Amino acid sequence: VQLQASGGGLVQAGGSLRLSCAASGRTFSYYGMAWFRQAPGEEREFVAGITASDGSTLTADFVKGRFTISRNNAKNSVYLQMNSVKPEDTAVYYCAAGLGAGHLTSPAQYNYWGQGTLVTVSS
Repeated sequence: VQLQASGGGLVQAGGSLRLSCAASGRTFSYYGMAWFRQAPGEEREFVAGITASDGSTLTADFVKGRFTISRNNAKNSVYLQMNSVKPEDTAVYYCAAGLGAGHLTSPAQYNYWGQGTLVTVSS
């Protein structure tokens, strides 16, 4: 599976942004998908995930109520809708695909990664 993330950019605090991740291959629906982010000098952290089995979602507490993950298996794509963004949301955002069961929140559990897209939130 090859992943291509897009949609990052510069946004003002309180604004919205929608990230997209397009996957190649015909087995996209088998993969659990997630978004991680990494700020300069920080470790990569889990933001949100969506399972392959039933499409259930898990969102990190620090973005709960603001960010929403979704997927469209017909389009081999996963999305991250980011609302009410804050300067601390500034990071490179990565999409990832993994074959494990349930919600996978560790980077080590993911097999494939996109190249990342930079989100910068100005105050």
